[in-house]
Amino acid sequence: MARPPWTTTMPLLLSLILLSLLLLLLPLSSSQSSHFRSSKRTPPRFPTRFSRLNKPQLTTKQRTQQQQQEYRYETRYFEQSLDHFSFSDDLPTFRQRYLINTEHWVGPNLMGPIFLYCGNEGEIVWFAENTGLVWELAPRFGAMVIFPEHRYYGESVPYGSLDEAYKNATTLSHLTTEQAIADFAVLITNLKQNLSAQACPVVLFGGSYGGMLAAWMRLKYPHIAIGALASSAPILQFEDIVPPETFYDIVSKSFQHESTSCFNTIKESWDALESEGSKNDGLMQLTKTFHFCQKLERVDDLYNWLDSAYSYLAMVNYPYPANFMMPLPGNPIKEVCRKIDNCPEGTSVLERIFEGVNVYYNYTGEYDCFQLDDDPHGLDGWNWQACTEMVMPMSTSQDTSMYPASDFNYTYYKEDCWNSFRVKPRPKWITTEFGGHDFKTALKMFGSNIIFANGLLDPWSGGGVLEDVSESIVSLVTEKGAHHLDLRAATAEDPDWLLEQRASEIKLIEGWLHDYYREKKADFAS
Repeated sequence: MARPPWTTTMPLLLSLILLSLLLLLLPLSSSQSSHFRSSKRTPPRFPTRFSRLNKPQLTTKQRTQQQQQEYRYETRYFEQSLDHFSFSDDLPTFRQRYLINTEHWVGPNLMGPIFLYCGNEGEIVWFAENTGLVWELAPRFGAMVIFPEHRYYGESVPYGSLDEAYKNATTLSHLTTEQAIADFAVLITNLKQNLSAQACPVVLFGGSYGGMLAAWMRLKYPHIAIGALASSAPILQFEDIVPPETFYDIVSKSFQHESTSCFNTIKESWDALESEGSKNDGLMQLTKTFHFCQKLERVDDLYNWLDSAYSYLAMVNYPYPANFMMPLPGNPIKEVCRKIDNCPEGTSVLERIFEGVNVYYNYTGEYDCFQLDDDPHGLDGWNWQACTEMVMPMSTSQDTSMYPASDFNYTYYKEDCWNSFRVKPRPKWITTEFGGHDFKTALKMFGSNIIFANGLLDPWSGGGVLEDVSESIVSLVTEKGAHHLDLRAATAEDPDWLLEQRASEIKLIEGWLHDYYREKKADFAS
C-alpha cells in the first residue's frame, strides 16, 4: 500500500509508499500520551519534504530529463472516462498520463508481449525510476513497456486542477481502486487496438499498492492480462484477516534484531518526548533538538515524523545503498542503531534519537533543518482512499512493540474521516470486491498466474500472501528481502538469494507466455 512506502495523520502530516498505508491508535490505558489519544496512524507512503538550504532541489522536469537518459520513454496522455460504471454523458473526462517504450518490442506480428506496471498513489515517473526490473526484462522478452499513472495523482487529475479534484467528497468520489483498475484496462485495450496488437499478451507488474492493483486486475480482468507479478502487496491487511499489530511488530523486530539497546532507547523515547513537550519551553527545545526550520507546534507532529522514519527504514532496509525513499546506506537500520548506541556517555535519550533518525532524513548531510509540512494534495489523495475503501487496521502491542501500546479504534477512525471528508469508511468493501477471507480457496477456484513476492524484513509482508496457493499462484518469500526489492534495478551488490528470486520470477513469466503462445498456435491450427 506504497507509497513507503506510507505515515500521515488527518488532517495532514507525513505520508508513500506508498504500495503501503491508514490507521487509528488508541491507548490501552488512561496513562498513554495525548498523541495516541488524538491522532490517527496511517501506513507510511511518501517522505516528508525538507528545506535544503545549501543546495537547490531538482525540479520535476529536470529529474525526469535526468532519468530518461537511463530509462528512455515517451510521455503520452489518454483521454479517460471519469466514471467507467456510469453511462451518463455529462461527466468530464481527464487526461491520464502514461510512459511508453517500444524500443525492444518485436511488434504485433510476432505477438510481442506488453509489460504494464500498475501505477501507485503518486507521480508515475517516480515509480518508473524505481522499477528497473521491468526495463531490464523488456529486451529479453521483446516487450513493450507501459507505466500508466494512477488517477488523481501526478498529472492525471480530473476537473482541471488538484484544488478542484480534491475539493470535496463529490469531486473525490471517483478515486477508487475499481476505477483505477478500469483505467488500466481501458487504456491497454485502446492501445492494443490502435496498434493492431489485440493478440499481444499483457503481463502486469506492481509493487506495494501497485502490487495490490496488479493482483486485483488479474483477478478482475483475466482476459486482458495473462499474469501478474505482485511484489510486497498486502492484500490481506483488511478487516480481521491478519492481526492489526502485525505491521508495527515487524518494524519493531527489525530494530530489536540489530540492537536490543537501540530498541529500548526508542521505546523509552516516547515518554521522554511527552515529558519534554509538556514543559513551558518544551516545544522550542524539541525544535532545537530535532533541527526543525520552524517552531514545533505540537508534540504529535514530532511523534509522526519519527514514526514515519522508523516505518520507512524497515520498508527500505536494503542490503546495499539505495535512493528509493531517501539516500540511505546499505542495511540502514544497522546504521541508525549504531548512531543511537554509540553516542557519548551522558547524551540524552532524545539527542540519541535525533542522531539515529538523522541517518534517514539527512544521511548525505545536505540539510540544515527540516520541515514537517508536506504537499496536502498528495496526502489527501491517499487519506481519501484510507477513509473510504482502503481501511487497513493497525495497532501496537505492549510487549513486542517499540511503540506505546494502542488499539485500533474504528469509532474514532470513522469520526475522523467524517470530519475530514464527510464520508464514512467501508471496511468490508475491499474484501467484498476482491476477496480476502478464505482467500486461498477462492484463488484456487478462480485465479491463476499470480506471483506474490514478499521479503520478511518488509513490515507489509505481514499482510501478504506467504504460501503457494496453487501451481500457478505462487508465493516467493525471502527472509532478508525488504519492500519490493525484487522490482528494483539489478546491481553488482545483489545477494545470491535476490538473484535466485528474480530468476524464479522470470521463469514463471516465461511459462505464462509459453502457455499463451501455445494456445494461440492451437487456435490458428484449428
